[in-house]
Amino acid sequence: MENVLISNLQRFSTKDGPGIRTTVFFKGCPLRCKWCHNPETHLTVSEIMYNRENCTLCGRCVRACPKGAVTIENDTVITDTNKCTICKRCTDECYYNAREVVGKGLTFDEICDVLERDMAFYSESGGGATFSGGECLMFPQMLTKLLKFCKARRIHTAVDTSGFAAWEVFEKILPYTDLFLYDIKAFSPDVHKEVTGVDNALIWENLEKLCSLGANVNLRLPVIEGCNADLSGIEETAKKAASFGIKKVNILPYHDMGKYKYTKLGRDYDSNSMATPSDEKLEEIKTIFKNHAFTDIKIGG
Repeated sequence: MENVLISNLQRFSTKDGPGIRTTVFFKGCPLRCKWCHNPETHLTVSEIMYNRENCTLCGRCVRACPKGAVTIENDTVITDTNKCTICKRCTDECYYNAREVVGKGLTFDEICDVLERDMAFYSESGGGATFSGGECLMFPQMLTKLLKFCKARRIHTAVDTSGFAAWEVFEKILPYTDLFLYDIKAFSPDVHKEVTGVDNALIWENLEKLCSLGANVNLRLPVIEGCNADLSGIEETAKKAASFGIKKVNILPYHDMGKYKYTKLGRDYDSNSMATPSDEKLEEIKTIFKNHAFTDIKIGG
């Protein structure tokens, strides 16, 4: 039976679209944003996350591993990812929840079962289902099936995307998507490539096409000092988005609440080069969007 890797299936969310929502986080993303607070969604394979604070160095995980992938070195547990097969024996043997597997294969029916259980909350709050990631558009077949399922049951649908996908994918999902939460990481192609690893030409092309076809788009603008907080670039973003007829934007100031996940994954995180914009600057950014006829401007998710 077909399944897809999900890093999290978050119920009762209030930050991923209107009302109370169930957010499905697909595991896999073509971008590598420097500030990403969900690094566990980068890869399209399951991974082991290790929490040193919970670990007593009892060695049960070492003894449990059939591949010899787990060792204790310098008072910490090391996992050799080249040997690890994610058999989960180490996590099963860990009494202290120091080890966990991120990325669970779920079938279409398993995801739909959760969505159906939450339908009462959607109807009472004007909520629904949000498909996010990572980048959910990397999985067009499963995403389209889930969106069709929601539409058949009158569940409001939102797709949270970077826009970095083939237009053909957008064409497939457009009839079943009530709201696009569309990220713009930077206006300048050079800056965008520097802070995300990819060019943004395709992202802008897809956004223009979506708007020309009447899609409901809520722009989402992460603002990170040291990466993309240049006001001239934000001015150009607002101007271009306004020319497409977009009226809604969420301004998302940088935070480092996901920093601990990098440690748990054994990855580096350069927090010293990034900072949260001041309240004064956020107000300046709000004014920029007001001046370009945006009518729904919010700071935060």
